[in-house]
Amino acid sequence: MSTYIPSSHDISRKWFVLDASGQTLGRLATRAANMLSGKLSPKYTPYIDMGDHVIVINAEKVALTGLKSQKKIYHRYTGFPGGVRSEEFSKLIERRPEKIIEEAIKGMLPKSKRCRQSATKLNVYKCDKHPHAAQMPQALENVKA
Repeated sequence: MSTYIPSSHDISRKWFVLDASGQTLGRLATRAANMLSGKLSPKYTPYIDMGDHVIVINAEKVALTGLKSQKKIYHRYTGFPGGVRSEEFSKLIERRPEKIIEEAIKGMLPKSKRCRQSATKLNVYKCDKHPHAAQMPQALENVKA
């Protein structure tokens, strides 16, 4: 008996919608990362990208536990000497809430080529409207905090 290796014909990608309103950031990111990497599929193979497409809506309504909403700081580097920029969670959630969820999900994906492939299947939107109605995404129940 030979080992089963899924081919590109065996992979069927689905579209799912996750509602971030009132959800804890880490729990939401874990669920989305598992769906993007394909770990929920019974045909999961670690070295093949078998993940589904994930749409996250209501990014501005995501929650953090404890005092993280006041103390959490996001850093980025411009590429120039002395170019480290820091921004608090409260300011970043007002300016660009999609970035917070994208960073959390990408941080939970494997650090390889598969991460970049999986990240292209992630779509995050600030409000509850998204342009992917033609793909007929399935709504997932909310993750309990």
